[in-house]
Amino acid sequence: MSENIQVLGRETTAVEAQNKVLRNTYAMLGMTMIPTVIGAVVGINMNFAWMMASSPIMVFIGIFAAVFGMTWLIAKNANNAAGVWLLFAFTFIMGVLLGPILQYALNLSNGAQLIGLAAGGTAISFLTLAGVASNTKRDFSFMGKFLTIGFVVVIAAILANFFFQIPALSLTISAVVVMLMAGFILYEINQIVRGGQTNYILATMSIYISLHNMFTNLLHLLMAFMGGDD
Repeated sequence: MSENIQVLGRETTAVEAQNKVLRNTYAMLGMTMIPTVIGAVVGINMNFAWMMASSPIMVFIGIFAAVFGMTWLIAKNANNAAGVWLLFAFTFIMGVLLGPILQYALNLSNGAQLIGLAAGGTAISFLTLAGVASNTKRDFSFMGKFLTIGFVVVIAAILANFFFQIPALSLTISAVVVMLMAGFILYEINQIVRGGQTNYILATMSIYISLHNMFTNLLHLLMAFMGGDD
């Protein structure tokens, strides 16, 4: 009888810990929207066209270095307060990087509506996926390997299209990225509720990156198929 009580106690403690990580992750995700919006406002007012015209390869390399460098720093500081501030700095940078696509969208006659649609579609997708992933009886851990392979393939396709600039390939990449990010969100949240992810800073960073990529690629698709001329 006492052994059963101990096992039940350990299970209860584990569930409480997992719920705490999930609550902290959702709270942190909400807070990261503030530096993201501030960064987006800064990005909208930057002259990205001049930077891309002067040295597109260096800009591309610089963006990749900044993003991967920040994710590395956050991972190294995920167990202390510095990780939180680095995460906020990272989301500000990611907000700034929204500048070019937001500038392009706002030059369309229905650009503001498309941005709203992309944001709304991303939010609805997240809520739906979170609801599915939060069911502890479902195990999506098998998706990890496929998602990793898909990510590598997409990165290779993006690098190739940076040089070849094929519109059809660009749209295909965006469609694949939207589906891939949905898979990452499903996987990451399910990892939290099943105890596979116990650090809310790392969980927040992973889900945030997925949401950011889902939004930008969804907006790209909407502009391609629904964008109105000025």
